[in-house]
Amino acid sequence: MSDWLNIKNRVYIVTGGSSGIGAAIVKELADTGAKVVVADLNEPKETNENITYYHTDVTSKENVQETVKNTIDKYGHIDGVVNNAGINLPRLLVDTEKPESQYEMTEADWTKMFNINVKSVMLMSQAVGRYLTSQKCGVIVNMSSEAGLEGSQGQSIYSATKGAINGFTRSWAKELGKFNVRVVGVAPGIMEATGLRTPTYESALAYTRNITVDQLREGYKSTTTTPMGRSGHLYEVADLVAYLLSDRSSYITGVTINVAGGKSRG
Repeated sequence: MSDWLNIKNRVYIVTGGSSGIGAAIVKELADTGAKVVVADLNEPKETNENITYYHTDVTSKENVQETVKNTIDKYGHIDGVVNNAGINLPRLLVDTEKPESQYEMTEADWTKMFNINVKSVMLMSQAVGRYLTSQKCGVIVNMSSEAGLEGSQGQSIYSATKGAINGFTRSWAKELGKFNVRVVGVAPGIMEATGLRTPTYESALAYTRNITVDQLREGYKSTTTTPMGRSGHLYEVADLVAYLLSDRSSYITGVTINVAGGKSRG
């Protein structure tokens, strides 16, 4: 099979690449022949000659800069970054049943999510972007979410972080375009289960929506709100990311692409 995307031996950093969508992206890129640096607190399960792991706290400027430097030292250059690291702590603005319960948002919740979901994107994009602008080419892919485009009950802080990411994407594309650096966003909708859909997460989200965990899980299986009638596969997101990192998408920048089977408010 030919390398249609022509990304063999290109070098990409993927934050949060050890699990979930990030792991699917790493596998897709590595299988296509790209060199992939996983920047994560946890080691990836997927290993092969095309994957390098650097233990990275993406909220630390020093850690991020070290990972970028190590990548350049090892491979000689960087072609792009996928800002995928993120967390979601479902919380209510106001818990009318149990004021100040564990599921009512706090400053600590806000700070943690914005540090991991937003600050990390700024730190990594700045460190990589400094190199990409000097070489006059490259791609920054920011992982957003349908929640950042449409909002989500019980997930307003998470939605706000992803809305911020969408703003980064539009603004940075305007700043970096003259350097032939593209910035694009990807916003997955309801996807197949990953290890990130934990009992703790499900309990919190079910509480914020005043339903049981069983009802929440049934909702994942419901296809009534998705025109394509199913949840998305992780490889479908990874395929899009690989395309956006390649020169096949050379005139796409400043947009966030929804990967949600047509699901929207309507």
